[in-house]
Amino acid sequence: MKNLHILTIVLLLCFSCKSPEPRLPESVQSGSFLKASAERNKKLNELEHQQIADIIKSNPDKDYIASESGFWYYYQNKIENDTIQPEFGDVVDFTFDVSNIEGNEIYANTNITYVMDKEELFTGLREGLKLLKPTETATFIFPSQKAFGYYGDERKIGTNVPLICEVTLNTITKKND
Repeated sequence: MKNLHILTIVLLLCFSCKSPEPRLPESVQSGSFLKASAERNKKLNELEHQQIADIIKSNPDKDYIASESGFWYYYQNKIENDTIQPEFGDVVDFTFDVSNIEGNEIYANTNITYVMDKEELFTGLREGLKLLKPTETATFIFPSQKAFGYYGDERKIGTNVPLICEVTLNTITKKND
């Protein structure tokens, strides 16, 4: 009888002291949402690039330049002699008009004073300003990811809207070093 108690205790100790096993997740994510989102963005990007190519093709008199940043532009008024361009921290004063890719005006004759790369401004316009010299005017075509992207501007520009912006850089005030 004593042996039976000892055997029972030994068996209980052996089988009750196993290490805890991790619980398996109830559902396994396959990444299908991310794949679908990437496919949707690729199709959107292709559609926008085709729309932009159509605009460029329909305006053969304009000398469009493809930027390294992924947008297109042409100069309406180009200054050859001046070499000053905005840099980090410079204060720029510019005027711009914004329309959608179909040419419908969204914002007209908007004047902004902006500290380069220190204040909020959508990516394409921030990069486009760096290409301009004082009194130059250029027209930029921004795909939606260089404009306001998925969120829009939460006022007049909706989700994934490519933009056409006519920008005149009025003045550059160099930062104080």
